[in-house]
Amino acid sequence: MNNIELLAAGLKLMVFGMGMVFMFLVIMIFAMKLLEIVVRPFAKAQEAKAAAAAAARKPAAKSDDLNLAAIAAAAVEAFRRK
Repeated sequence: MNNIELLAAGLKLMVFGMGMVFMFLVIMIFAMKLLEIVVRPFAKAQEAKAAAAAAARKPAAKSDDLNLAAIAAAAVEAFRRK
């Protein structure tokens, strides 16, 4: 084989390999779009549950913040007294 035949074979192999990667990526994009359509109803249900849980936790977080602020203030006062 001479150099031109080797270059032609390498070019064919490169085009075939890049074509396979391109086709895989196209198939993967379609699969992801299909998965998005299938999972969308479940995601909305999870978002509703998460929003309800976050709304239920807000008052508790406020009292926790007040407790932490009181603890921090007591720690600063104790440090200043030393």
